Amino acid sequence: MDTDKCIACGLCAEKCPKKVPNEYDGELANRKAAYVQYAQAVPLKYAIDPENCIKLTKGKCGICQKKCPTGAIDYEDTKKDISLNVGAVVVSQGSETFDPAVHDTFGYKKYPNIVTSLEFERILSASGPYGGHLVRPSDKKEPEKIAWLQCIGSRDEHIGARGYCSAVCCTYAVKEAMLAKEHGGPDLDTAVFYIDIRTNGKDFEKYYNRAKNETGVRFIKSRVTGAPFVEETGKHLIRYIDESGKRCEEEFDMIVLSVGLGVEQKSAELSKKLGIELNRYNFADTGSFDPVSSSVAGIYVCGAFQGPKDIPSSVIDSSAAAGVVGSRLSESRWSRTQTKETPKEKNVTGDPPRIGIFVCCCGTNIAGVVNVPEVVEFAKQLPNVVYAEQNMFSCSQDTQDKMAEVIREQNLNRIVVAACTPKTHEPLFQETLQNAGLNKYLFEMVNIRNQCSWVHKNQPEEATKKARDLIKMSAAKAARIEPLKEPVLEINPKAMVIGGGVSGMTAAENLAEQGYQVDLVEREQALGGNARYVDKTWRGEDVQEFISRKADKIKNNPNISVHLNSSIKNVEGFVGDFKTTIEKEGHQDTLEHGVAIIASGASEYKPHGQYLYGKDDRVLTGLELQKRFVEKDESIKQAESAVFIQCVGSRIPERPYCSKLCCTQSIKNALELKKIKPEMDVFVIYRDMRPYGLREDLYRQARAEGIKFIRYNFDKGLEVDNKNGELKLSLTDFVLRRQMTLTPDLVVLASAIVREKDDPLARFFKVTRNDDGFYVEAHLKLRPVDFSTDGVFLCGLAHAPKPLDESIAQAQAAAARATTLLSSKTIPISGTVAQVNSSLCASCGVCISICPYSAPRWNEKTGKAEIESALCKGCGLCVASCRSGAIDLKGFAEDQIMSMIDESMAN
Repeated sequence: MDTDKCIACGLCAEKCPKKVPNEYDGELANRKAAYVQYAQAVPLKYAIDPENCIKLTKGKCGICQKKCPTGAIDYEDTKKDISLNVGAVVVSQGSETFDPAVHDTFGYKKYPNIVTSLEFERILSASGPYGGHLVRPSDKKEPEKIAWLQCIGSRDEHIGARGYCSAVCCTYAVKEAMLAKEHGGPDLDTAVFYIDIRTNGKDFEKYYNRAKNETGVRFIKSRVTGAPFVEETGKHLIRYIDESGKRCEEEFDMIVLSVGLGVEQKSAELSKKLGIELNRYNFADTGSFDPVSSSVAGIYVCGAFQGPKDIPSSVIDSSAAAGVVGSRLSESRWSRTQTKETPKEKNVTGDPPRIGIFVCCCGTNIAGVVNVPEVVEFAKQLPNVVYAEQNMFSCSQDTQDKMAEVIREQNLNRIVVAACTPKTHEPLFQETLQNAGLNKYLFEMVNIRNQCSWVHKNQPEEATKKARDLIKMSAAKAARIEPLKEPVLEINPKAMVIGGGVSGMTAAENLAEQGYQVDLVEREQALGGNARYVDKTWRGEDVQEFISRKADKIKNNPNISVHLNSSIKNVEGFVGDFKTTIEKEGHQDTLEHGVAIIASGASEYKPHGQYLYGKDDRVLTGLELQKRFVEKDESIKQAESAVFIQCVGSRIPERPYCSKLCCTQSIKNALELKKIKPEMDVFVIYRDMRPYGLREDLYRQARAEGIKFIRYNFDKGLEVDNKNGELKLSLTDFVLRRQMTLTPDLVVLASAIVREKDDPLARFFKVTRNDDGFYVEAHLKLRPVDFSTDGVFLCGLAHAPKPLDESIAQAQAAAARATTLLSSKTIPISGTVAQVNSSLCASCGVCISICPYSAPRWNEKTGKAEIESALCKGCGLCVASCRSGAIDLKGFAEDQIMSMIDESMAN
């Protein structure tokens, strides 16, 4: 099987008499194997089982090869040894999901309505076994009640399980429960049975709150003891003990097992061959200060092979690994680079439109609802259309090559692709046009997946009609579009990093090691940021020694200019040519740079007036306690007891987010107190304990060493009073359901991570912040360290609360992304920009005031507005607001838009 050619259409699985390719055929045993193999492949691919294949074992059959539309199946042994000479290796072997069949606690192998979370994803998928229709596998009936059981194979030290938290399961269970209600309707009863809800990623807590408060997903803190099958009802009876200790029972139509992540055996074996040290769970053993570096020099790791993590973290890791490799191989840059040859662009100006329309099936994503053949025949009748065809997967490489060939053979000069979203796929098709010798802007894309098959999945006729209408409108516009030119900007090969904390220093050092000049701007008088007050990482590494060593390297690096006690007063320019004014001790200086990385950090919330903070010296924040550890404060030894209060200032209406690192820091600090004074009584008062990932071991160690964890009733509150010089802490225990009073000598508040309310950097660089004050990345998964503003990147606490190792990885990733621009020397700017007809401009200034990117500006000579194309994002606000009609958006001219409107109104 050639996985490069495989488009996961499923025809091989459908036609195979023994169902050897891994797809579902309705039988229980095959369903289990097929789902797991199919869903775990990334990207989705099929595989042939050589032990069961009739062709490979008996020399007969071969039907799958005949039916494969891309020629991906080849029975010949094409394996060969390849020797590569490289300067570095990045190991990104990913992970596997826990197999609940190994120790079948709940009857997963026996009962078809008990599925894993990954199998449930396939059930919901439009390309899955039921076409996206939510039904029970046993009888294809729509379920009325679905339960999710958390921590299957995670947070468990029994044989075959894993002791760590898999970090992603809580959030994906929330997502699946919400999607299930979208598929099954609001009356569908969804319940998540959990130990602790750990939605500690950026905006994950808001997602959890929405599921609980708006969507109606039930969350039941419990310990599930069994889920026997009830013959009379055909359902499963979940037996559990709730948080009050009461035994409960409830029937459900389906059970979803939220399985955790682990390392495949073959990955562990490869690591041993490479000499990479693994931890006791077979993940790559990395340190907090070098999160993507393995134990072998020159070999780096990223993604879930380094530890269980979600997609954004994995993408950040991959860029971080690339950044570190780039810094190590900078002297060899461009030495083995090959330039891609592209055909000379054909001049089609003045030629009559010859439109080609390509309609995608997207497997069953589109074709399962929209009548694609009917749409193709309709498209062939449209004016100026000389060619139309149907594709199984338009985005596959073989279809791209065929499309370029058709464009040349049919002499097409305008292309319309009806497929999925242009947000992710438009650049791909534009590249195909360039490979065929056409200007990339002679292209229109119609989203008939999101806008037709997905939203109208139950109305195929209406979805088909809408697809026809959308294609007709795009064809009308395509007949009027013209080639656009992309201006090229030179890149100033110098960077600015704003913020001298750990993230800023890491980014600056990486860029400097790659040979670029860096201005590092820090408003404080010393480098290090919040880490100056942190004693050790959760792994026990010395943060102060690391900070001291890192700061010395920064100060002694000839490529880095450090500006302490400096603040930014103004920023002008655009990607490749920024001019930033900084002020130090009343003196201003302008620094020129091509890119900027914002690593301005965040701070610890100071809860003045809450829990006696600021009124009693025995009440302090977690960072203040760590500062005492750094200073070797002997007064700590005088305390006989200490209490940690979690979520102070977090997970409340004013700050509805989890600060992510507080639980782990409190556990680490509690253990440190125990180390300083073993007989000290230490309590942690919490709502949900969230030491995610491998940090679960630290939580287990704390309980083993006698640290007491008490879950309190948040709704009934918690009070700290000073009674006759003695601290008294009052709370309601959730399990015992009664009032408790503690008399600690020390109260430590796990305070929220907060951003400053008025941040001028957002205004200077035209970047966005969310409601909580943290910066918003361009795309959560695709561009997690980029801003929408070109040439500006972000990392560290300015992005979201995160621990030290994740901040360092994100800083390395930001440096890697910045290097893609700095190393290019020039950059093309989008041709889809606004332009001003100065003869019509009334000089009203509305366009200047309304543009979020400051692209319009006054021409001092003419007094008219003009557009700085390097800043323009093509959003069209200025066009819509211009009272005199003086502004046009290239690629969206008035006649083009009106032609679409006219076609939409025509019968």
